[in-house]
This record gives sequence, structure tokens and C-alpha cells, in this order.
Amino acid sequence: MDPAVLREDMVDGVAHALDGLDERLGTAMRTVPRGAFVEDRPYDNRDGDHAGSDVLAPELVARLVGALDADPADDVLVVGVGVGYTSALLAELVGERHVHAVDIVRRLVLDARRNLGEAGYDGVLVDRRDGADGLPEYAPFDRVLVEAAAVRPPRALLDQLAPDGRLVMPMGLPEATLVAVEADDSPEGFAVVEEFGAATLAPLLVEGEQPDGVARNRTEREDREFERQGYFAPTGWEQNWIDWDDRLDGGRGHRRR
Repeated sequence: MDPAVLREDMVDGVAHALDGLDERLGTAMRTVPRGAFVEDRPYDNRDGDHAGSDVLAPELVARLVGALDADPADDVLVVGVGVGYTSALLAELVGERHVHAVDIVRRLVLDARRNLGEAGYDGVLVDRRDGADGLPEYAPFDRVLVEAAAVRPPRALLDQLAPDGRLVMPMGLPEATLVAVEADDSPEGFAVVEEFGAATLAPLLVEGEQPDGVARNRTEREDREFERQGYFAPTGWEQNWIDWDDRLDGGRGHRRR
């Protein structure tokens, strides 16, 4: 069947499931060839897997992008590029030169770059980074979208928001609510300004937790001894970071939130 027809059917299904769809977002979803990003039944409203990372269903992507509420020419950061489909939609909405994306997994970065290039969005910048650190050299961002769950927005991402900027993410673990937050001067550093219902995404990973990296445990300790024993700890940015290697080397160590 004609991919354009399949895209139309996909968008109609998403609009029906969400009781409506923003016109600009609907046009973007009808324009972006999802087949360039997802090989297996790309226009089905279902999730999938690629290189150990979740491929989000079109309906969930629509919810994330809709909550972001990006205007043309907004500078946008996507944390967790995945296969690149969300970044392509945002390129349609704000312009590809205004979209920046990062992922902690090198293979996903390379695949997303290829997919975006094949789909005609090679102006999107994709870099391999620890997503919790953001992309400071391109800040500030009018919009930040985190395609992973955490108990709170990483401080670096809040710091990289422009005045009146908006960060969207699933907040809370193990059960998360899709929220939009703005940075403020409160002790928490942010305020929730809108909620968009439950959203299930994988936890945000930090350096050392990616599938091709060394497993780390931030709940109690993460030293070389545990690594040699083959200890594999739960992942997720929800715990405080304790630099046990630094302490073992005689340093004072530190905590990072």
C-alpha cells in the first residue's frame, strides 16, 4: 500500500485515540516518512525495540510533542534521540536547524543521524552525550524534551532553559506522569505547570549505564570490586550518584543530583 495512505491512516488513528490532534502536529506526522526510521510496520500505532532502546508508538510521540508546544524557530533539545523520528517531527515544526538531539548510546546516535539524513532532515544535530548533562554549548533552549523517565528534571537541563522555557518529561518512578515544567528559584529549581496523564518510558540513563558500557550501581556503591564480580545493578537516574572510585583512590568523593 502507498506509504502516504498508511501515514494518513496512522494520523487519523492517533487523532481518534487522543480525541483530537493539533493541526500543525498532524501535518508534520503526515509529512515525515516514519518508514525511514522504523523498518517493521512503521505506520502501526505500536511500540518496538531498536538496539536495546524503546521505539515509541506514534500516539505516545504525539503526546510528547504536543505537550512540548514548540513554536516555529524555537530552539529545541531532545534528550534520548532513539531512532530519530521525534526529532524529525520537531524539525517540521520549528525548522531542522533549530533541533538538537543527544543520546548516551553511540549506535543510536549513528543510526539516528543516518535515518534523519535519509528522510531529508540532515540539518538536525545529533550528538553522543550523557543526556542528564544536556548540550550546554548550544544552550539556551526554548524547549527541552526528555524521552525517558526520572523522579525530577536534571539540574543541568533546567539551567539550559531559556527564560520562559519549557521542559517536558515523564516524571516519577516507577509510575510516571507526563509533565511540563519551568525553571524557577524554588529549592527544587522547577515548578510543574501542566500535567498530561500517565506515560510509561524507560528510565533516563547516565554515563556507564548504556548497554555497551559498564553497569553501575548508584543505590549503594559502584566500585571496581563490584565491577570485577560482574555485578549488574538496576538503572535509572532516580538515585544519587556516589563516586566510589574517587573515594577508593583517596579522594574526597562527591554526590551529584
